[in-house]
Amino acid sequence: MVIQEAAEMYLETILRLKNRTGVVRAVDIAREMGYSKPTISEQMKKFRENGYVEVNNEGHITLTDKGMEIARSTLERHNVLGRILQKIGVSKDTAIEDACRIEHYISEETFRCFKKYFDEE
Repeated sequence: MVIQEAAEMYLETILRLKNRTGVVRAVDIAREMGYSKPTISEQMKKFRENGYVEVNNEGHITLTDKGMEIARSTLERHNVLGRILQKIGVSKDTAIEDACRIEHYISEETFRCFKKYFDEE
C-alpha cells in the first residue's frame, strides 16, 4: 500500500492522540501537528472520501480499518527505528526525530531485516 508521507503523519497522529486521550477532534490534530484547523478539516474531508477516517456528528474522528492499518504500520516503524537508532548510540531526541523521517521512506524488506537483526520482532 503506497501513501504519501504527509498522509502517514496525519494517520499516525490520529492514532497517537486516540491512544493518549481516547477522543480525537480536528482541533486536537491541529494543535499536535502545528497546522490550522481549516487545513486539518480539509485533510479530514479527503481522508473521509478515501475511506481512511470517519467523523461522527460530534466531530470525533476515528480511523477506519484501512486508516488504522497505515497508522499502526507507521507508528511501529517509528518506534522500532527509534529504538534501533538508540541501540547504536544515537541520543534519544535525535533517534526519535530521525526515525520520524526514516519511517516514511524505508522499504518493508529493509525494515523487516532491521527488526530481525536488532531483535525487535
